[in-house]
Amino acid sequence: MKNIAVFCGSSNGVSEAYIEGAKRLGKELAKRNIALVYGGASVGVMEAVADSVLEEGGNVIGVMPSFLEKREISHKNLTQLIVVDSMHERKAKMAELADGFIAMPGGPGTLEEFFEIFTWAQLGLHQKPCGLLNINHYFDPLITLFNHMTDEQFLHEKYRSMALVDVEPQGLLDQFNTYEPPTLKTYITEKQI
Repeated sequence: MKNIAVFCGSSNGVSEAYIEGAKRLGKELAKRNIALVYGGASVGVMEAVADSVLEEGGNVIGVMPSFLEKREISHKNLTQLIVVDSMHERKAKMAELADGFIAMPGGPGTLEEFFEIFTWAQLGLHQKPCGLLNINHYFDPLITLFNHMTDEQFLHEKYRSMALVDVEPQGLLDQFNTYEPPTLKTYITEKQI
């Protein structure tokens, strides 16, 4: 794995655990010589993970839409900042660059980014691992929802298992290294062929 995209909040969150977790992830990425691909901001959890990678001598690629870059929230010390025209282009570019995807604590934007990339994996548009770094048990309600979706048969177990989860970066990245994507979803049965 050369590059991992991280989706996370532009706020710090209420607990210092979120910033500390971001720093641990950044250090682990740099230690493993994995470049960070992220939204390019200099605020919140986003800044913490980027700064941590940079402080450890790692590479950070930011991808930011021009309307946000003009608000001067872009990180000025990145290895590379790619400015795109829209949020859609941002997500597409991050997906293109990344070999895997991690969601850390964040708001609706973080969840939207994660769910889109998770859905793409479910549809077979990529075979890259998708994980939740469950710092301070932030994603426990989401994990409960995934389990409920599975119980109610709106999410097959083999796709539920695509959402890798760990409370520590090392454990999550170790799961990424052994990840094998499930077979593709199809609605065609033997009888229909």
